[in-house]
Amino acid sequence: MENSVSGNRRYELGSISGFVMVLSMTFVACAGLAFDGGRMIAARAEATDAAENAARTGAQQVTSLRSGNPRIDKNSAIIAAHQFLESIGIAGAAIADENSVTVTTNIEVPMTLLGLFGVRDKSVSAVRSARPFTGP
Repeated sequence: MENSVSGNRRYELGSISGFVMVLSMTFVACAGLAFDGGRMIAARAEATDAAENAARTGAQQVTSLRSGNPRIDKNSAIIAAHQFLESIGIAGAAIADENSVTVTTNIEVPMTLLGLFGVRDKSVSAVRSARPFTGP
């Protein structure tokens, strides 16, 4: 009898450590979703804010205001938007026409905890436009 009891114990010794390992990996994955997911949400807000402010900066480059026919100076608007993005260290592109400025921003978010599970860095982008307000 003694051999059969000790024989069964030998097979059960590793079963708890396997369960603990799977449970630990599940907790790390959940923490990764919370941590890296939160960083992606913050990056999205930052990209949106940067695009909005760069578009507003570009839309302030107005010409012909006194003639009553205000128009955006396209080249100045694009340069102003790019300078703004450069000053805050965010990658982006700007396009402009006579009526509006559109800015696209892009932020790379490195996956810290989810990288352990093979999730690669994610890119977050935002597109915003602005038009000059000429008043009532």
